[in-house]
Amino acid sequence: MNLEPLLKALSDALHGEGPAVQIAPDGSFTLIPQSELGLAEGSETEIAAVVLTSGSTGTPKRTMLSVEALAASSVGTAMALSGEGQWLLALPMNYVAGLQVLVRSLFAGTRPWAMDLSGGFTPEAFTEAALELTDKMRFTSLVPTQLSRLLTNPSAETLTVLRRFNAILLGGGPMNPVLLEAARGAGLNVITTYGMSETCGGCVYDGVPLEGVRLAIRDGRVWLGGDVVAAGYLGDAALTSVSFTEEADDGEMVRWYESGDLGELDDEGRLRVLGRADDVIITGGLKVSPGAVTDGLHRVQGVREAIVLPVPSVEWGQQVAAMVVASCTEAELLAAAGALLEPHLVPKTVVFVSELPLLPNGKPDRSAILAALTGAAQAA
Repeated sequence: MNLEPLLKALSDALHGEGPAVQIAPDGSFTLIPQSELGLAEGSETEIAAVVLTSGSTGTPKRTMLSVEALAASSVGTAMALSGEGQWLLALPMNYVAGLQVLVRSLFAGTRPWAMDLSGGFTPEAFTEAALELTDKMRFTSLVPTQLSRLLTNPSAETLTVLRRFNAILLGGGPMNPVLLEAARGAGLNVITTYGMSETCGGCVYDGVPLEGVRLAIRDGRVWLGGDVVAAGYLGDAALTSVSFTEEADDGEMVRWYESGDLGELDDEGRLRVLGRADDVIITGGLKVSPGAVTDGLHRVQGVREAIVLPVPSVEWGQQVAAMVVASCTEAELLAAAGALLEPHLVPKTVVFVSELPLLPNGKPDRSAILAALTGAAQAA
């Protein structure tokens, strides 16, 4: 893949010398003049990129990322990773995690290497691409499903190239803690990240905000603030005003984004994401956190991945349902889950699959999973 035209356009945009860049799923891109972005008259904000949200929870939104926000994100990342280096692009460029690989490379003055994703993500293709990296400092960004595939019966060569990365950023959803522990035990420096398109991607690493990033829990919801927060949504001023706010703090105006996630801070002040607010399951009058159920299922021997969602129930109003990738049987899964979880947390519907349905960005396709779970519950 020839990245030169895109990198040139992004470089111009990041230097405030060109229009904003929006990348299409096929890697092509369009240029959007600053005058067409709908910013307030007289605004000095320069938009460098317009990126789609994943659309995993609804209609994708076109998020405007400013030069200042992307610069702040890159600086914070470099500080957290103790340096800059060469990046392997293993995610689609039209989503924020893939775009950020290019942006961080441009700020670092290094050349990214793009993995061939035409045949889908495979350990063989990843290993081949990783062998092309030449810089002593090496980084990549992955989603949990990708790392899970890399760690399922890995070849010696795959493990070798994984260990050569100074850091592997892992975001986009919950990772099986057993697999995560195994990855780190195998010598991989895996850093879990939390963030979204509206915060230039991951801005909380291993539960700790990057330098300059504000983190707050308000009414149970996760709020993120600071220079990394997006300028808003292109063509949707109403949603922008609902999702983003500016508040004075010690004489400084701080821009905040209200996420759709529930979270809490542990005893060390680290963020623990509990799941999406609209995913809370109310079954028989009891509230169930899908995140808590997922954590329990991930600890069952043989479970590689699990997604937990609510499905309608005539008897209970809603019931807990799970789609899992596992080598155990349903009876073994439910017996082990029953020993780990309270009775009302144990899924009443379980669908086993060899691989989770995925969106183009590698995240689980929640709509497809919900449809499958609902169908299974109705057929039971």
